[in-house]
Amino acid sequence: MARTFCVVGAGFSGAVVARHLASLGHRVVVVDERTHLGGNCHTERDGQTGIMVHRYGPHIFHTANERVWAYVQRFGQFRPYINRVRAIARGQVFSLPINLATINQMFRTTFGPAQARAFIASKADRSITNPRTFREQALSMVGPELYETFFEGYTRKQWGCEPDTLPASILKRLPLRFNYDDNYFNHPYQGMPEAGYTAIVRNILAEFAQRIDIRLGAAFEDMPETFDHVFYTGPLDRYFGFRLGRLEYRTLDFERFVSPEPDYQGTAVMNYCDADVPYTRIAEHKHFAPWEQAQFEQSVCFREYSRAAQAADTPYYPIRLTGEQPLLQKYEELARASTGVSFLGRLGTYRYLDMDVTIHEALLACEQIESILASNGAQALPAFFTPQP
Repeated sequence: MARTFCVVGAGFSGAVVARHLASLGHRVVVVDERTHLGGNCHTERDGQTGIMVHRYGPHIFHTANERVWAYVQRFGQFRPYINRVRAIARGQVFSLPINLATINQMFRTTFGPAQARAFIASKADRSITNPRTFREQALSMVGPELYETFFEGYTRKQWGCEPDTLPASILKRLPLRFNYDDNYFNHPYQGMPEAGYTAIVRNILAEFAQRIDIRLGAAFEDMPETFDHVFYTGPLDRYFGFRLGRLEYRTLDFERFVSPEPDYQGTAVMNYCDADVPYTRIAEHKHFAPWEQAQFEQSVCFREYSRAAQAADTPYYPIRLTGEQPLLQKYEELARASTGVSFLGRLGTYRYLDMDVTIHEALLACEQIESILASNGAQALPAFFTPQP
């Protein structure tokens, strides 16, 4: 029996679930208050220069998940792309993540891999055997000089709090290398969609368009219909009208500028690590599409500023710190006690998720949804399809 579902949010999570529901013969309404598809991964041509820009900050697709890699390639051509980040700190330009070039430049040495490994081990604080915070993790890994140069000021700007209040897990995501590999990611599959991310999302939805009603520039709260079930990828606390209080998020402000020169900084992303520089990085968007960058005579860049999200702001990063846990747990309990709604994605589950993880979890959710719907009411759709940490 065909049912009518609502998917709130037209990013990757929402698109994957909406497509699958429609493929099963159901009617799906996809609603997003933005006027475009793609969520925070939205890409568009800059009106002045024609360059493809990542409207809400750089997104580089990378994964070790063969299923996810195969899935996204069904909906668009991915070009090879390696994310090579540079950083300005203390008046010099360095390579990130920290690698042999970074170490030798920083300490004015000519170490080989074994020498560098021993040298950094001598710098690391071995008294920290169980790092609990970002600062402790950094000091136990690389010692004070590298921590203070690359992480301390940048972290304060990015997260708006002291490194001692952030969990060690944030730094564990970043590699430390003792060779000259400056590939920011370790994953075997990396690339950039030739036509942009929004085109990928559009193509995910296109095959079953006759059963998918896309409503952009519309808020879920204003919809008059009722649905058999809602799949919600917006902020968890917003679904409940913030009745228990607001969870904390970081948001981003972007200062766009156009360089009259065809190349402004020579790389896609330049981090600014010093605390006295107010922005965290500059992204030069033509470098995200090297196959076409030569055709543009100008270059469009975005300075990126991070700050605490206010009520009217777009939430980007959930701040899943110790102080947020009691309120988060109350919202999760409220979600589990509710009927007719499931929560997915970064905002719906209040977790920091990369694109590939978002897609992977949505695909797993689709399997559960199909199985549960086939039970004809013997099972209920859960509030969450993945265990909440």
